[in-house]
Parts: sequence; C-alpha cells; structure tokens
Amino acid sequence: MPDSNEPDLSAICAAFGDLLHRAGVAVTPERSARFASSVLLAQPADIPHLYWLGRVTLTTSREQFATYDQVFRQVFRGLVDLAELRSDDVRDDEAPQPEAPGGDTAPSVRDRSDDSNAGRHGTSATPGAVNPDAEASEASALAAVSEVERLNDREFSTLTPEELALLQRLVEQLPLVPPLRRGRRSKRHRSVGPLDVRATLRRSHRTAGDPVTLVHRRRSTKPRRIILIADVSGSMEPYARVYLHLLRGAVRAIKAEAFVFATHLTRLTSQLSTMNTEAAYAKAAEAANDWSGGTRIGRSIQTFIDDFGRRGMARGAVVVIVSDGWESDRPEFLGAAMMQLSRLTHHIIWVNPRKAADSFEPLTGGMAAALPYIDTFLSGHSLRALQDVMAAISAAGDRVERSTLERARVIGAA
Repeated sequence: MPDSNEPDLSAICAAFGDLLHRAGVAVTPERSARFASSVLLAQPADIPHLYWLGRVTLTTSREQFATYDQVFRQVFRGLVDLAELRSDDVRDDEAPQPEAPGGDTAPSVRDRSDDSNAGRHGTSATPGAVNPDAEASEASALAAVSEVERLNDREFSTLTPEELALLQRLVEQLPLVPPLRRGRRSKRHRSVGPLDVRATLRRSHRTAGDPVTLVHRRRSTKPRRIILIADVSGSMEPYARVYLHLLRGAVRAIKAEAFVFATHLTRLTSQLSTMNTEAAYAKAAEAANDWSGGTRIGRSIQTFIDDFGRRGMARGAVVVIVSDGWESDRPEFLGAAMMQLSRLTHHIIWVNPRKAADSFEPLTGGMAAALPYIDTFLSGHSLRALQDVMAAISAAGDRVERSTLERARVIGAA
C-alpha cells in the first residue's frame, strides 16, 4: 500500500495545468489529463524528462514556451522528487539528460562542465539550488498569475489601461460553445432514431434477405448562430472596449455576427475577422463613427430586424444584447422592436453591467420596456461574470419559459 505521506502525482499534474491556465496558457482539462497519463506511462526519471512531457502535451505554440518555462520552474524546480513518487531506486543524477531539437535544453539542464556556475549551493542544475535568474522568472510568473486572479472580480469600469490590455487576451480566449439545434437532414445510426426501412432491406441482401442488421436514422445537429449586439454609447464607454474584445473572439472562434450601436447600428463582422489585432480594431473604430455618442436602442434593434433579421440571420439564433438600457428615444420604440425580435430569434440574452449593483432595479424606461422579451438577464460586469455569459450562451438550447406576469405584459403590448 502506498505511503499516505507521499505526494499525489496526479494532483500535482492537475494543479500544474491549472496554474498554466491562470498564467495565460490555454490548458484544457483534456490536456491536463493527457499530461498526467503521459507521466504515469513514461515514469520520468528526472526533472528534464518531466519538462518535455509537459511541454509537448500542454503547449500549442511557441509563444507559450516562455510562460510554460516560468511556471514549470515555479512548480517543479526542486519541489518534487520524482524517484520518491515512482517508488524506485532511480535518482536524478543517474538518468541521461535529454536534449531538445535545435540545441535547446530543458530549463533545469546546464553544462555540468561549467565550474563557474558551481558554488556552495551547487550548480544551477541542482534541484533547489539558488539561481537569481530563476528566482526572478518565478517571481514574474507568480505576478502574472496573481494579476489574472485579481482581475477576475474587478469591475471593468475600474480597470486601468494596462489592466485592460492584459484583459484583452483573456477575453478573446474565453471558451464560447454555441448551443445545438436539430438539423433538417437525418443520418444513419445503429441504434438511435426511427427505423430506416429502405436501408435495412437494402442491407438484408447481404444476408440472404434476412434483416439481421437494423438501420436507424436520427436528425443531425448543427450549431445555432450567435449574434452579439453591443452598446458603445457614452454611458457604456467603460465596458464597450472589453466587449469589443469579446465580439472579436466570438467572430473568429465560432463565426458569430457582431454589431455595435449608439445612435445607429453598425455591422463589424468583417472588420473584426481580420487576422491582425490592431488592424481589426482600427477598422472597427473607423466603421463605427458614432462611438461614445447618444443612445437609440430601439431604432438600432429595428434596423437590425429590417436589414438583417427578417432576411434570415436572426431566425432561430441566440441574440446577445449588451446595453445598460438608457434609451434617449421613447421606450415604446424599444418595446415594439424587442417584441418583433423575440418572435424571430430562439433566445435573447441581455447583458447589463449596471445589474451588478445591489441597488439596481430595472426601472429605466428602456430596460423596463425590453425586460418582458428577455430570456436571460445577466450583469457581465467582470471577467468572472463574463464567464457566466459564456455559460448562458452555451445553455441557450431551450427557450426559457416566461412568468405569467411577463406573458400578460407581452399580450398587453401586442
């Protein structure tokens, strides 16, 4: 029976993957599981072998190598004795040191013939040895992780320009999974769905007319279209830049449709799909010439319905509207437009950053007029709240049933 005092290698691998994810490397639970499986299978004899197992299973691009090296040194440099975890007699100094293609070496591997690095604490390759450069790298990695943790619950309106720049990459890399819908076509399946008589009889020719193998058919599934409409008026200025990053991430990841509005509606799908980040935002700023202007939510949504929604874009789609609900036109315009939009779309998600305040009540004219037609109402004021928005989009498979009071208000408005 293993000693209960020995560290759990699988737990260490999982914690290492989580720390990498927080430091900015897109490590998924599947990659962490693959890393743990490779460690258990290969049973690395020393730190360099463990380094390469993690690098080939947890990273996906060269840009991630520097962050990976920093976090690896923080977690494994002298903190884990692999021979003890493996419960054998293989020690670190008995195993060969692997070399990387192109002459690169693992971060803890150094030329052991270089006596200039040796001291009373050992060389820089010695696990646990004092290395000023490594200490500085570890400090920077810890600082990056701490910064991300600190930004999780910070309201977007309180962030500095430097923090907004750090948040840009995090927002663009948020996992966005569109909900599925039933497709018009069907496909064959061994056991699920109604019986396909024609295909079953055709296959029975191979078995002398005896239908040994039954063929079924089931409806295929397709991802629903995601449409994001963000308010970039003056009242939404503290949040508009962050949501522009979200729009670009959604356009590039799942080919979503992106719109912004202040006094009028502007489609930014083609501008935000540009590969170069700076060029994409420059084109978006040039196209949306009413940035930080007034707010005409109702007329903007009506423009979307007339120019895009009725032509098929909004039919069966999930629409995400980001706005604080401050309407300069009459609220009746917004209510009528939202009623039409709710008839076209499958699910409407309204994100209002002001909702996070304890004293918030949807009493403004625009917000009160739109509320009966909203299926999901969220705040989205911070990075953690933005993850709730991503979860709501992924879970928008079935239309949420509205309350009896809301149905009465919808009927009265109609």
